[in-house]
Amino acid sequence: MSELVLPWPSRKLHPNARLHWRAKAAATKAARSDACLLAVAAGWSNLRFRLPEGRLHLWIDFDPPDRRKRDDDGLLAAFKAYRDGIADALGIDDSRFISHPMLTDTKHPGGRVRVRITGGVK
Repeated sequence: MSELVLPWPSRKLHPNARLHWRAKAAATKAARSDACLLAVAAGWSNLRFRLPEGRLHLWIDFDPPDRRKRDDDGLLAAFKAYRDGIADALGIDDSRFISHPMLTDTKHPGGRVRVRITGGVK
């Protein structure tokens, strides 16, 4: 399976963000929709290929926009809407994913998230 590249998650999706529930819900809905559309455009849809049975490894590389320190659990929480959108595109429940987050040392303008899926685990 190819690599899917997503934009850096919005600050509004971070668990430490203090904003109104409606603003967070709107940001979550937009991120989920964006991830689904980008996944389908990249050929990641349940119509294009069959996934193996069982759990799937979701390899997530976070390439930050700058050198500030970040923690991987906050990034993974901010990634949740993307994870749901990817599952929507694949036509599966996101509980099948086993996440492997990695905050890289690779600085990328604007930031990005690179995602790969590998075979099933029973």
